[in-house]
Amino acid sequence: EVQLVESGGGLVQAGGSLRLSCATSGFTFDDNAIAWFRQAPGEEREGVSCIETSDGSTYYADSVKGRFTISRDNAKNTVYLRMLSLKPEDTAVYYCAAALVGLCSPSRTYDYWGQGTQVTVSS
Repeated sequence: EVQLVESGGGLVQAGGSLRLSCATSGFTFDDNAIAWFRQAPGEEREGVSCIETSDGSTYYADSVKGRFTISRDNAKNTVYLRMLSLKPEDTAVYYCAAALVGLCSPSRTYDYWGQGTQVTVSS
């Protein structure tokens, strides 16, 4: 079966960095879309970034563009989110989501989700 497991969250001071990992199993990276979402307390879930595993095309929300970088390791079936210059407003539970067929799109449905990893940024 398809599984996604996030890791790498934690507590960091403002200006610090973290790298999140999304380890996947049950499928191979071919024409998939793998995305990171986040949900802060009292807020709706927000799309953060997405990568198309076929050619490595990447997409970012305006709020993180220039600070976050999404990447993939096809051999490891793993997607990463490197987060630099973290701000308190980045505090959220970060989720990895996968669509086994299709492209990145803000409106598309993602078929599989991880359980989330907590990122807390202190001021």
